[in-house]
Amino acid sequence: MEQRPLGRSGLWVGRFALGTMSWGRGTDEFDARDQLAAFLDAGGTLIDTADVYSDGVAEQMLGEFLKEFEARDQVVIATKAGSKAGLERRFDTSRGHILRSLDESLTRLRTDHVDLWQLHAWDPMTPMDETLAAVDEAVRSGRARYAGISNYSGAQAARAATWQRAVPGRTPIVAAQMEYSLLERGIEREVIPAAQSLGFGILAWSPLGRGVLTGKYRHGMPSDSRGANTETAGWVQAYLDERGRSIVDALAIAADGLGASPTEVALAWLRDRPGVVALILGARTNNQLMAALAAEELELPEEILRALDEVSAPPLGYPEAGWAQRR
Repeated sequence: MEQRPLGRSGLWVGRFALGTMSWGRGTDEFDARDQLAAFLDAGGTLIDTADVYSDGVAEQMLGEFLKEFEARDQVVIATKAGSKAGLERRFDTSRGHILRSLDESLTRLRTDHVDLWQLHAWDPMTPMDETLAAVDEAVRSGRARYAGISNYSGAQAARAATWQRAVPGRTPIVAAQMEYSLLERGIEREVIPAAQSLGFGILAWSPLGRGVLTGKYRHGMPSDSRGANTETAGWVQAYLDERGRSIVDALAIAADGLGASPTEVALAWLRDRPGVVALILGARTNNQLMAALAAEELELPEEILRALDEVSAPPLGYPEAGWAQRR
């Protein structure tokens, strides 16, 4: 697997990452173990998790498997802190909460450090300087090697990255984990320009548009899909609109012409977008993961890239585009 630098840092990662959000929930320990084995065999290095995934079970499983495979030194572990699932205060990046969460993550992961520690989302209740000072402490103490953010707006990402670079000795932001796919290109307005200017790389979550870009919803609702599950249906339905259908239809036509799957084409399109370092593959089954990893070998012709760009182009207006941005 091709390796890429993570932002303006010395850390290199594979351009496809293994996501673990479903581990312990939709993916049992046997499938999760198979996924990790297949990912390592494919040359993958970056594994993404979080303290709240399955209430910590995902981290625990990952720690056990890495010990079993004796693979800790072969991988880059990325985890997150700051999310509080099911509570009224959805995000908490206060110093006490995130440092405690990091220590608990290290215990579950059976390691003395994580390679990339990410703030799961912006917390308007905590001063940014308090949060980022805690990040500095985590890195100085050796518990984390690099720092990242997740789900920040362009202004929030630019503010955090600028703050960290303004004072020598502070921990730079090297990555931003954001939803990005043919169906969700909103980060192209401000986050990607900020990343290119300030030197942090994009880690794309849900690169298959919450599963819609696989094409499995084109002709109905599979009974075993997230779209058919009452708990997750709303998450998928957001992309089953007229715009989504036109994008998926164009994707299917391109895939047929190339003798590839819609999954491979969607991932290959996103893989080489400006600012993107790695795509996080959050498969429920090993078969889904293997189908996604096949995109490593696919190169898209320029005309297909242009066609997919056009059909999925996000709405842009003042001030991101138009007369004020002429070059």
